[in-house]
Amino acid sequence: MNERLVNMFCDMVKIDSESGNEATFIQFARGLVERELGAQCTLDAHGNLIAHVPPLNSENAEPIFLGAHADTVRPGIGIEPVIEDGVIRSKGETILGADDKAGLAAIIEALLSADRRPPVDIVVTRGEEIGLVGAKNLDLSLVSAKRGFIVDSDDPATIILGGPTHASLDIEIIGKAAHAAMPEAGVSAIRVAAHAITTFEEGKLDEETVANIGIIEGGVIRNGVPERVTLKGECRSLNDEKCHVQGEKMKKAFEEAAKEAGAIANVDLRFEYSASLVDENEAVVQLAKQAIAKAGLEPTTSVILGGTDALVLSGRGVDTVVLGYGGKAAHSTDEHIVIKDLEKVTEILRNIVELAADGG
Repeated sequence: MNERLVNMFCDMVKIDSESGNEATFIQFARGLVERELGAQCTLDAHGNLIAHVPPLNSENAEPIFLGAHADTVRPGIGIEPVIEDGVIRSKGETILGADDKAGLAAIIEALLSADRRPPVDIVVTRGEEIGLVGAKNLDLSLVSAKRGFIVDSDDPATIILGGPTHASLDIEIIGKAAHAAMPEAGVSAIRVAAHAITTFEEGKLDEETVANIGIIEGGVIRNGVPERVTLKGECRSLNDEKCHVQGEKMKKAFEEAAKEAGAIANVDLRFEYSASLVDENEAVVQLAKQAIAKAGLEPTTSVILGGTDALVLSGRGVDTVVLGYGGKAAHSTDEHIVIKDLEKVTEILRNIVELAADGG
């Protein structure tokens, strides 16, 4: 067992860093890479960490970046990692935080144990779990590398090449309040919302498009016609045009249902990020495939319907793919990581660093 790696990971997850409360953890990471790797560190205006790690036994190699995010989902306060039969878990009341501290621990250990490396930018973003806001606001002028890897998926053998356009909808329906005994005097905002939802498809619309209404809140009392309802929904598609069409369709459904009933619909439709795909022939993908194969695994590629920091950065002109950190059951209190998988991820990242140092 790589005790340095395991101890580093366990130390990381003990530091609270739920989304919005990442500053202490980022300062810990900054001190660690400055001390252990001789990194020159900068915080951008959003609080993202960019650490420049100098090359080792390598000349004229192009820089790469390796990225992870600092924040965790809830419940992530007071995490106590335990090791049983080669598996790291939390005691059970919280998440573990392998998403994504296992990614960062593996990055640092890979750089520490590599025989050679090119210039490496370690990028640690804030607010990934609440809308990829760190990546959206990352000051790219501070990042010298033009290709890189975000370590933030589960399977170490899979390279995620891209993802979807994502639309968010915040909807407010304003009807007219009335006593439940005189419903004809009111306009039920709940009924307007329900009718609107029935007029468009939800769930999996096709192989590359999904839509969902995830939250509906409204009403104040049992015996009253509800005046106000709020809803939150989204749609995603690997096809940018399909997402735009579906988002507008959902927006129009609420506006028309409200107009028909004599209510008001205020719909905020936002496109959070756009679909992006890194070609399999790009150097960053080929480098990842070589590194995974060298570690004894069969590399595969995938495109997902989830958002990632890599998707945002690729959309901003930096070739970026996602690699796995090896954890399981993320976003749940059953989250865990097998130590051998964490070590395998570290081996893959070390291979990437050394291959890049050789001009790969």
